[in-house]
Order: sequence, then structure tokens, then C-alpha cells
Amino acid sequence: MREYWTSLASLMGALAFLQGVLHAVFPAELRAAVARLLGRATRAFSPYCYFDVTETDGMSNNEIYDAVQLYLSSTAAPASGARLSLTRPHNASSFTFGLAASDRVADSFLGAAVTWEHVVAPRQSPGFSWRPLPEEKRRFTLRIRRGDREKLLPAYLDHILAKAQDIKRRSQDRLLYTNARGGGMDARGLPWDPVPFKHPSTFDTLAMDPDRKADIMADLRDFSNGSAFYERTGRAWKRGYLLYGPPGTGKSSMIAAMANFLGYDVYDLELTEVSSNAELRKLLMKTTSKSIIVIEDIDCSVDLTNRAAMAQPAPKPRPSITDGTADHDTTGAATGRSITLSGLLNFTDGLWSCCGSERIFVFTTNHVEKLDPALLRSGRMDMHVFMSYCSFPALKILLKNYLCFQGDSDDCADVVRAMEEWIEAAEITPADVSEVLIKNRRNGKKKTLVELLEVLKARAEKRQRDSGTAAARKDAGDNEEEEEEKRALESPKEGKGQQAGKDSCQDGQDEETDAKKQL
Repeated sequence: MREYWTSLASLMGALAFLQGVLHAVFPAELRAAVARLLGRATRAFSPYCYFDVTETDGMSNNEIYDAVQLYLSSTAAPASGARLSLTRPHNASSFTFGLAASDRVADSFLGAAVTWEHVVAPRQSPGFSWRPLPEEKRRFTLRIRRGDREKLLPAYLDHILAKAQDIKRRSQDRLLYTNARGGGMDARGLPWDPVPFKHPSTFDTLAMDPDRKADIMADLRDFSNGSAFYERTGRAWKRGYLLYGPPGTGKSSMIAAMANFLGYDVYDLELTEVSSNAELRKLLMKTTSKSIIVIEDIDCSVDLTNRAAMAQPAPKPRPSITDGTADHDTTGAATGRSITLSGLLNFTDGLWSCCGSERIFVFTTNHVEKLDPALLRSGRMDMHVFMSYCSFPALKILLKNYLCFQGDSDDCADVVRAMEEWIEAAEITPADVSEVLIKNRRNGKKKTLVELLEVLKARAEKRQRDSGTAAARKDAGDNEEEEEEKRALESPKEGKGQQAGKDSCQDGQDEETDAKKQL
């Protein structure tokens, strides 16, 4: 054993002596050149290609490096044997996994296998720099086969950038923006004031017919994945939704469910705070892509009624005789509001609405008949969604949300069947049903269902009484109208008879006068 260690020490000494001789005989430049030649020869016969993605590009950050880091956070987490770093970015709602130093992870794209390696090396002491640099140099090394190069590049990098953008958007908290009062600016010089958007509504909890919800979700999914479609057809990447129906039917909850489903920010536009069409256009320009622009109760915000029912325009101002100036109409100045229907139409479907991508316009109203038809046509409001009264499928969703009732209880089967019979006649909104369930949620499932059934019966009977009273009033009104028509038809005959009597009396008086004259 001693002879083995002695031979090993002699060999190591000989290698060290040869290294010293090589360093003394051959200069450093020659050794570097030989090393480069050997590396090129090795890569020439290697079946792989290598690409380095550095953390910095000169004095600026490398966008691809950040995208690869986010992309691998979703790919590296389930990988076995990978050493991961755990982080949570600022204003994020979830944790992020990343590769540790000098670790690898495998991935695949379009059937081709790729390998990522995270390389971290200490940075040599730099000279003077205006920007402080990190102490370590970091980069990602991508290894792919030579035969897959044309297939993977640049499609694979585009896929990574899109995936990273989606991860970033979904990991961060969504924001709810509202326009500043009077068109003012915030501290950043923007006309929108943001607050965190944490509305819990989803399509699973939304009280609506399941088939109708499936259609809306499919339409939203097609819209978010329709970049190539809108580019091919030459259309602006936007879509309009009109939510109309009685109050309390879930229009605001639908907007929140759409935002949570797509991961979009919400811009709540208050039209009463917008003073002109130019200001409305500026607000549109300051919205971001992947957002939902909402105008709630649009029929109550500004005068957007049907233009056919509007009065005739005023005549043009005429010059004044005294001073030669025109007498201008001060009606618009007195109101202080100059936003018009034309400005809103251009906001939703004009040239300025195309200065962004992947945006959804949502209008809500309780009286759709009050809106101008030009605002409702396709291209502005593409999908009209009627938010109706609570149906039986929507009622089952509410029972599941509030009572965890799945309909599998035998002792409540009769009550559920009775509610199915009375729900349509009651015409009750989901908000009213929710209020009844909230008040009685501590009384047990069966007692709460019985109480809800009584409310449905009371509403249905009240509607029947009201409809009967309205029908009786209508019949009475019809009878009065018939009597008035009869009196109107009889009045001309009586007038003619009275006129004939008056004429005969007048003739008699004339004859008597003539006789007196003759005498």
C-alpha cells in the first residue's frame, strides 16, 4: 500500500514539473490559441449546438434571460433531481421556482429535446463603471441537437417569451383602475388610479345557466388565443360585451369572473368625470393591453338615447346687428359636459381603439331599449348577454355555494322539486336568493330550503295578484275608451239636429219680419 502512494506522488510531481516547463516554454497567448483550436475541433464533431443567454447585455438587462428564468420556474419545479431556488417577487401572489447554480433541467418543444444549464461564475474585479454590477456572472446555456436548430429557433424562444409573459401576469395581483376625478393625474402622471383587484367571483360560483356560461367561456378563450386570427383577418384585437337585465342579476359578478378567468386588469371608466371627447381618447390611450374596460349603467351616465327621438338641431347662429358677432348658443357651455355619442362610438370602434391589443369593452345597462342602435351593432358590442332572473340551474349553483347542497339528500327532495315548480313564476333575482340563504345559513339545510320555498311562493302569488289587477285596470280602461268613442260618434248627430232647429227658427223670424214690412 505504501508503494502505491509513493508511485502516485511521483506521478503527480512529474505532471507538475511538465506543467511548469510548458508554462515557461510556451507563452499564454499560444496556449489560449491551442485551447480554442481544440474546442473548435471538439464542437465540429459534436452533435449538439450551444447558446448562451447572459444576464446582462452591455449595460442593460437581457429580456430573454428574465423570460427563461420565469419559464423554467414552471418547468423545473416538477423535475426530479434538480436543485431549485425558491423566490417570491414583489407584488406577486405565488412562489417562483428557479434553477440553482450549475444545475440542469430538460425540456421539449415540437418533439425535440433541449437542455438548460444555469452557470454562475465569480466576476473579475472590473474597473470604473457608472452602474454597479453584481458580484457574479450568470447565464443560461441552451443545448440542442444540430438537426433541430431550424425547427426550434426562433419558435422556441418566442414560445418562452409568451409563456413567461403569461406567468408574470398570472402571478401578480390584478389591479382595478378608475379614472381620476376631473381628469387629474396621479403621482406617476397617469389619469388612472389603481387599487388591488381581489374579487373572488369565478365562473364556477356565478349563478347562471351552465350552457350559457360555457358559451361565454369558449368565446373568451378563443379571443385570448386569437392573435393569429385577428392578424389574418385584418381586425383589431378587441371584443365588446353588452350585459343587460334587471338589477341584481349578476352583471358586476360576471365582469369579475371574466377578469379572473383571463387574468386581465379592469379599467372602470366613470363617464360623468370625463369632460370632453379628447379626454376620453386620452384615457383610452393610457390603458394597457390584456385589460377589460368597463362602463357600468351606461344609460345613466350620459345622454346616449336613440338619436331618432332627439329634437331637431338648432339653426345656425346669425350675426348680430349691433357688434357684428355671432350669437352663439350657450347651452353646451352651461351644462359643462361635451362628451357625445359620436365620441363614445369612436372610443369603442374608431381608429384610436386600435392603438392597443387584446382589450375587451364591457357595457352594462338595466334598460337596453334606451340605448342608440349604433352603439349596439356588431363590431362595437359583439356579444349581447341577457342576465335573466334566477333559473333552477342557477338556483342549484347558489345552493351549492352557500349551503354545500349537492341535491343528494332524500329528506329535501320534495322541497327541491317544489322550488323547481315555483322558481320561474317568482321571477326572483340571484341577489335576492343569496340574501335569503345568508340570513338562514345557520338554521340548517332543510329549514333554509323551506324558508326559501316560502319566499318563492309569496313572490309568485304577489305577481299573480298584480297581474290580475293590471288586467282589470286594462279592461276598465278599454271600456272607458269604447264609451268615449260612442259619445264622440253621437255628438255630431246631435249637433246637426240642433243646427237644423236653429235654422228653422231663423226662417220663421225672417218671414214674420217681411210681413210686418209689407203692412
